[in-house]
Amino acid sequence: MDFLKSAVASAISKGPSFPYTFGDRVTIDQSIWTLYNGTRKDDGSDCSIFTFDITASRSRLPLARNAVRKMRTLRHPGVLRVHDTVETDTYIYVATERVTPLEWSARRKSLSAETSKWGLHTVAGTLSFINDEASSVHGNVRLTSVYTSQSGEWRLGGFEILSSMKEDDAIIYSMGSITPDSGKYTPPEVGKSGWDVIKRHPLSATDSYGFALLAFEVFNGCLISSDSIGQTKNIPPCMHQSYKRLLNTNPKARLSVSHFREQGRRSSGFFDTPLIKLSEGMESLGLKSDGEREEFLSELDEVANDFPEEYFSAKVLPELLKSVEFGGGGPKVFASVMEIGGKLSDEEYNLKLTPVIVRLFANPDRAIRVCLLDHLPSMIEHLPQKIVNDKIFPQMVTGFADLAPLVREQTVKAVLTIITKLSDRTVNGELLKHLAKTSNDEQPGIRTNTTICLGKIARSLGVNQTRQKVLIAAFCRSLRDPFVHARNAALLALAATYDLFNEDDCATKVLPALCPLLIDKEKLVRDQASKTFDIYIQRIRKHASTLPDTALTSSATTAANGAMPRIGTPQNDTGWAGWAISSFTNKLATASGEMQAKPPNAKANGGELRPSSVPPTTKTHKPVVSNSVSQLHKQAFTGSAAPVLARTTTDRFFSEAQDEDDELDLAWGDAGEDSFFDAPLQPEAAIEPKPLVPVSKFDDGGEPDFEGWLKAQAEAKAKPPLPKGLSKPSGLTNGRQNAKRSTTTGQVGSGSGAKKLANTAIPASKVTPKVIDTKPKEPSGEDDWGDAWD
Repeated sequence: MDFLKSAVASAISKGPSFPYTFGDRVTIDQSIWTLYNGTRKDDGSDCSIFTFDITASRSRLPLARNAVRKMRTLRHPGVLRVHDTVETDTYIYVATERVTPLEWSARRKSLSAETSKWGLHTVAGTLSFINDEASSVHGNVRLTSVYTSQSGEWRLGGFEILSSMKEDDAIIYSMGSITPDSGKYTPPEVGKSGWDVIKRHPLSATDSYGFALLAFEVFNGCLISSDSIGQTKNIPPCMHQSYKRLLNTNPKARLSVSHFREQGRRSSGFFDTPLIKLSEGMESLGLKSDGEREEFLSELDEVANDFPEEYFSAKVLPELLKSVEFGGGGPKVFASVMEIGGKLSDEEYNLKLTPVIVRLFANPDRAIRVCLLDHLPSMIEHLPQKIVNDKIFPQMVTGFADLAPLVREQTVKAVLTIITKLSDRTVNGELLKHLAKTSNDEQPGIRTNTTICLGKIARSLGVNQTRQKVLIAAFCRSLRDPFVHARNAALLALAATYDLFNEDDCATKVLPALCPLLIDKEKLVRDQASKTFDIYIQRIRKHASTLPDTALTSSATTAANGAMPRIGTPQNDTGWAGWAISSFTNKLATASGEMQAKPPNAKANGGELRPSSVPPTTKTHKPVVSNSVSQLHKQAFTGSAAPVLARTTTDRFFSEAQDEDDELDLAWGDAGEDSFFDAPLQPEAAIEPKPLVPVSKFDDGGEPDFEGWLKAQAEAKAKPPLPKGLSKPSGLTNGRQNAKRSTTTGQVGSGSGAKKLANTAIPASKVTPKVIDTKPKEPSGEDDWGDAWD
């Protein structure tokens, strides 16, 4: 093989230029030619090269030259097509279309009966042209003279002794007997009397006999032998009678090839097959009406398995593409195109189909667009990523805003198909913008499909905060969709993408949005909401188990409390109210001395309390008396202490906590049952929503003000008394501004009876009603006496 290639290359280098490159050698039998696969140097297109070595077969040189001349002059679709020829003193080269010997397919028995009929019909048409139109005799019709092109069509070659009967010195008369194996294929009359006898017989008699031998070899897959001539083995029964007439020993009674072809074309004849009809009507597909085109395509689907794949890709496919793009073939023709295109290699697909697909996406016809989107899954594997991202997707996005809901819906569904061929910039930019529009579409089905689409492409989105924002916003909005299937789709999408969100978003955004669907009116939604809710709850619980018990360090906790935890603290009290008790017991754990309520005029800086008439005295220190925890609790919750106007740090803490509770009450509603904290630690009068004008109050230091009492009694006598229960609060004198008084009943002193006691209060935004305590109190000394004069 290498030696032959080098010899051919050296011969080419010495002779005229030949613009073709030799490839592998192809084996053929019963021929004077050597066949090579080749390529054209200019464009790299495939071709076949027939070579004839003049020095090795000089006696057959006239046959080679006759074949070259006839191939160049005969123009017929069934004739081997010649590109170029070169002849020198040592060789002859003939470049033709890329072909393979039909003998290969026949010996493998890969030809179906319908394909064999279709091929024989083509060869019969070519021989009819040679005999009737060209008035010539082929004289070398056999299996080795027929080739198949890249389109699967049969091409007739072997023109070594083809001669015109109008020539007196035709080569067939003198050299017909030196062709390879001529004895097996010559008619009986030629074998007896030589080739000159054909002048006295019908012109078509010689080729009719050879065509019959060709039919036998095609159907049996082997070369004919002398004893098998006349047998009808494996030949279709419908062809037996006509086949025998082709082999008639009497040349004048022998059936011509053209008549054989006409008999086969009759109704219910052996050439009346859908395959042959379709091949003949293929070129006029663009001229057919809609009804004829649909009938043609339905028949094409029926015989798709009988046609050679090469014929579909090289012959049928180009005609179908022309019909779709220019002839108004429409979606039905395009469906056939996609069926054929699925059998092509990626190289052939990109060469033949990809340019047409790109142009069709730019077509404004809605039917074509929907057909393209429907067949996109079968096309996407063959399309390069750059073509999809740069050329197809920019045309495809027009479907997101189309007026037809069907186009919008199919465009949304097609996103799942092309998402793998789009760049990250396209996905996270332009695509999400269009999906945001379809998520608000007026059609509920499109909204639902958009939610499904987002759920399936979620992992293809960029791993950043944008993905979480987009998905949570889209899914939570779909949870409120009035369309039941849209809500269900959102729940399914959230369940499938739960691992894409952080724990904070799950707890603060997703779970609150899921809760209303637990009581949805539709059972389908409720069931799925419960499943999705459980998925997120399990994740939150798992994350919570990894968190520390407190965010404060041990040193910070000790410094805040001022001492180690005592009874009632969270460390050793797991009760529901443990935190509330420990909150102030820890504050008072290090306090010492007697408990004394501040009078209304107490100084914020803890100065000494004294009446205005008593001069300042030196400060006396009392011994420290330790109070038990139970006494502290009792005093804190009885509410018997005098009102305190100045707010300490503890006061502000409980006041702010109360404000937060009020906000929670507004959000969750007032349960109205728990009254554990009804008695406030400090009176509500201490809460001032707005700054007030400083009030000059009388500082009596806890002592009775006789002058004020006498003046009040005098004013009370000057006015007529009002009925019980309607008495007005009296103002304060001695420089004290009038203030509102609230009346309550209580026990003052010991055995003094019930009195009406007026307690001073500063105007406040909210007044907490006092709890009436009817339980007799323990008698107290100076404190109760001082309160009566306040």
